[in-house]
Amino acid sequence: MNTGYGQAVATKVVRRTQAERTEATTAALVDAARELFARDGYDATSLDAVAARANMTKGAVYHHFDGKRQLFEAVFTREVEQLATPLVEAYARKKDPWEAFKAGCRAFLDECLDPDLQRIVLLDALAAIGWEQVRRLEGPLLDMMQLGISQAAEAGRIASRPPAPLAHFLYGALCETAMIVARADDQKAAHRQAVSEINRILDGLAID
Repeated sequence: MNTGYGQAVATKVVRRTQAERTEATTAALVDAARELFARDGYDATSLDAVAARANMTKGAVYHHFDGKRQLFEAVFTREVEQLATPLVEAYARKKDPWEAFKAGCRAFLDECLDPDLQRIVLLDALAAIGWEQVRRLEGPLLDMMQLGISQAAEAGRIASRPPAPLAHFLYGALCETAMIVARADDQKAAHRQAVSEINRILDGLAID
């Protein structure tokens, strides 16, 4: 019985070690791909270059990803996860739910000034993986907006309404605005104008 227990423990250790190695390899490939996608763009980045940057073989890339599109999706997904953090932090700093929502929108536009995020999320993603996949992977951000709208409506800060239509409207506006800023010759000026306009729209929805 002790031998069987020892074998079971050994098997679990081996599986955990294999899972850890797989996770580490995948993370290294995503790190390398992120660097190249941000620097050179999706079209100009090859799987050979990603493999070389990660000190792996091209076969190792295909062992973990079907191809460049799936690798880009992994990079994009991580960008969305990391983008969510400053939005939550900005929201949490405000007590008023609608002011908190406004702060989250401002934080989104602020984060979208990052050149690497611009290249991956705003400039290349639609062509690389398509609108439907982009919106599916951005689902957590849209869910956050719906929750913020619901909380503001429950607090009487905006008119009661189903949250989804307004969330889609505002999220689409933010994404389009961020893309315009990313393509502007003077991004700082375009960003200031964008923030000012978004604030006017959100203030117009507020109930004092």
